[in-house]
Amino acid sequence: MARYIFITGGVVSSLGKGLMAASLAALLQARGFRVRIRKFDPYLNVDPGTMSPYQHGEVYVTDDGAETDLDLGHYERFTGVSARQADNITSGRIYRDIIAKERRGDYLGATVQVIPHVTDAIKDFAKTETEDLDFVLCEIGGTVGDIEGLPFIEALRQLHNELGRDQTCFVHVTLVPYIAAAGELKTKPTQHSVREMTGLGIQPDILLCRCEKPLPDSDRAKIALFCNVRKDAVIPALDAPSIYSVPLQYHRDGLDSEVLRHFGMTAPLPDLSRWDDIVDRYTHPEGEVTIGVVGKYVGLPDAYKSLNEALVHGGMANRVKVNIRWIDAELFEQGDDEIAARLEPMHGILVPGGFGERGSEGKIASVRFAKERKVPFLGICLGMQMACIEGARAAGHGQASSTEFGQTAEPVVGIITEWMGKEGLEKRSVEGDLGGTMRLGAYEAKLAGNSHVSAIYGGATTISERHRHRYEVNSAYRESLEKDGLVFSGMSPDGLLPEIVERPDHPWFVGVQFHPELKSRPFEPHPLFAGFIGAALQQARLV
Repeated sequence: MARYIFITGGVVSSLGKGLMAASLAALLQARGFRVRIRKFDPYLNVDPGTMSPYQHGEVYVTDDGAETDLDLGHYERFTGVSARQADNITSGRIYRDIIAKERRGDYLGATVQVIPHVTDAIKDFAKTETEDLDFVLCEIGGTVGDIEGLPFIEALRQLHNELGRDQTCFVHVTLVPYIAAAGELKTKPTQHSVREMTGLGIQPDILLCRCEKPLPDSDRAKIALFCNVRKDAVIPALDAPSIYSVPLQYHRDGLDSEVLRHFGMTAPLPDLSRWDDIVDRYTHPEGEVTIGVVGKYVGLPDAYKSLNEALVHGGMANRVKVNIRWIDAELFEQGDDEIAARLEPMHGILVPGGFGERGSEGKIASVRFAKERKVPFLGICLGMQMACIEGARAAGHGQASSTEFGQTAEPVVGIITEWMGKEGLEKRSVEGDLGGTMRLGAYEAKLAGNSHVSAIYGGATTISERHRHRYEVNSAYRESLEKDGLVFSGMSPDGLLPEIVERPDHPWFVGVQFHPELKSRPFEPHPLFAGFIGAALQQARLV
């Protein structure tokens, strides 16, 4: 029987509900339970696939090709449980499906309403594919009282009534701000947030209180009294030195124990040895490297959330601190002096994925710098494409470019119109909608047996990685690129789509069409990032 833990937020956004859900799931998993985490997003977009990273941060992609909220990345990194399409829902998707049913006549002429039709759809989503689970953690996006979130709160209230207290638990994440002028923590925002929740028919069972100063027992008792919870159910959540120390911190403060007490359950103490090791590697590095990330959305680190974490994981694998320097690619379109000044101090250069022409010439210039100066280089998705355009230009194709940037006489990169998917040949029109028209999800690639990248993957000849792109390197330019030294070392199983390129004459130069950062875990760093940081460490010792 699956038990449901509903996680809501109050007062302000960005309190860390996603990190809290991931940490609690990791603690329950460490006690031997089977867990899954789901995200309910109240916005009206069908999915975040067409949203600007400045609006929503990165788009996280699952093995089965769902474009989802970045919190699912936290869920995977902390639990190792691969997320699925069934783990993220938006208001947009719910309304789209309901309206499609209404147009087909599935409701037999009934008036379609928020209650029961929308709330029933939300409940069905929460309960699907839960037969083999002990706990399902459901995070509700936004804050209590948001008008678009009300159908979700109502659906949770109904689920609580249907399943009962012994199968549902409400965890409410609130803010206890510190007012410097008064020298005090203030509990009133938490009280008001809980009052708002109770007004919607939900009484929180556990309060997770985000605060920047230790929460005194007197304040915990006050919150418990006014919010109608046990004092032990008021859990302080102080700012942590690292996100990977949060599970250990929550365990010390009794979060997982309080959840089990609520359900009347007992379990062995969690085995947190791997989290102790992760924190030790993070807090006690034996060296450091500096990585320059040359991208388009560098003003918002959340746009590259998984990438940032994967670089940290690569540092853990090599027991070094990774200093990330976010560099706007457009700066490199001002001349070679700017490129040298910015990139010479770097021990490794990474060009990440992205869309659009802005900054593309700066990214190509970064590739050239890494190639000529023998600096370790990793190109991801668009980064690999820029490496191929740079290689084609060096091989004599002076007008080499991507059709994504406009018409070109030498399309080294072009839009994919068909590819072999899991269910056969998939086709797409160039004029199709942007949403849902990409090559998405996990696909296999075949590696050349004597390649550098095969060695990085431990001698593997077949790998599976997650994709999110509309454009592909044109394999018609393979011969020219390989003459310049850029070798195609990974291809799709049918041999048509280039997946990996590398330079055998370079200390470490790899470009991949997929997104390896999406499969990196703190306790299982992705081999490409472990290898890249290892090469950067060698570079640091040479300079």
